Amino acid sequence: MLFADLVDVPVLILAISGGPDSTALLLLAARWRAARKRGPALVAVTVDHGLRPESKREANAVKTLARSLGVAHRTLRWAGRKPKTGLQQAARAARYKLLAAAARQAGCRHVLTAHTLDDQAETVLIRLARGSGVSGLGAMARSSETEGIALIRPLLDIPKARLIATVKAAGVPFADDPSNRDPRFTRARLRGLLPALEREGLVPRRLALLARRVRRADAALEAAVEQAMAVLAPQPWPERGPINFAAGAFFRLPAEVGLRLLGRAVARTGDEGPVELGKLEALHTGLIESAEAVRFRRTLAGALITRSGDRLMVERAPARASKRP
Repeated sequence: MLFADLVDVPVLILAISGGPDSTALLLLAARWRAARKRGPALVAVTVDHGLRPESKREANAVKTLARSLGVAHRTLRWAGRKPKTGLQQAARAARYKLLAAAARQAGCRHVLTAHTLDDQAETVLIRLARGSGVSGLGAMARSSETEGIALIRPLLDIPKARLIATVKAAGVPFADDPSNRDPRFTRARLRGLLPALEREGLVPRRLALLARRVRRADAALEAAVEQAMAVLAPQPWPERGPINFAAGAFFRLPAEVGLRLLGRAVARTGDEGPVELGKLEALHTGLIESAEAVRFRRTLAGALITRSGDRLMVERAPARASKRP
């Protein structure tokens, strides 16, 4: 069942844009809830980004449909100036912030989105093109957290074509967002490549299977990192450090385990945001190559990494001296 594990949740926010996928989510969730004597209250939320003249009309159409299904509805608007570059990323971030705010206001922490099997396949291709590591190639999971809420993707194993057929069979109209075919956007360009890839056997279901297998491998690697932490540097780690490792034992770790352990220490002690994988790999390589050197010292993401003899230490880097005008 798509929603069986959510029956005891008090309130569910449904992220409904009005496109075929989210319209199917609204229909399926409403039918599921109507068939039960008890279950969560459903609240459909439409985020109007204000990027197309049709968006207001589409939000009103979702409102009408939701009410006909006995589902409460809210429209939230992305206010303020819109960026000229990175528009889709900014719109996505704004959408999740608004959805999280709606969830908190409704007294819940579960938001359902309409990501499909096709979306999963496209995400894998995007991550491949960007050179993502193992964690990135795992793409989307059924459940994840963002902005302090749980994002649930109940349709992640269902092809988009099946959802379109469901909506059409119900006689419900849905919106068509032309930006989904706009070649300015990476996802739209990769979507256009899928028919050619499918002819070679690289169908969405196989790409999604790859993501599931990679997530399984990623979980095993994370378990190995936990074991290494317990031996080399038992927690709790101080927030600013220092975190100390025995360098010899660190050098004997499998490369991926050592890389992740180092990344955790840098993320814990640094103060300059997320650690870029490429830079972390360069740091790890330099550290391994320094095994015969007397001393190693480097900074990354606001953390200072020092090796002296058999002592490897990660701590907050000293504040940079301000430049004079």
